[in-house]
Amino acid sequence: MKAEDLDKKFDEGAEDIIDDLDLKTAWRANQESKRINVDFPAWVVESLDRESARIGVTRQSIIKVWLVERLRAESVNTLPPTETTSRSSSD
Repeated sequence: MKAEDLDKKFDEGAEDIIDDLDLKTAWRANQESKRINVDFPAWVVESLDRESARIGVTRQSIIKVWLVERLRAESVNTLPPTETTSRSSSD
């Protein structure tokens, strides 16, 4: 099936397209993992363990979520100013 035909079938919503997909070879962009090791002070690990137990997730999960949240927040704060925000009041 051509991509155009699949797009049309999906956009129309009349039929389920799942049978047209090869899920064995499907992947999500930018989702590949890379293993790293990080050393934390004992008090940080203990705090992570308490918080992860409190909300019912693993230590690894809470670290991942918090790091992603922080990186997203930082990227928002470092975006270049838009044309309207970079104009001086004398314009």
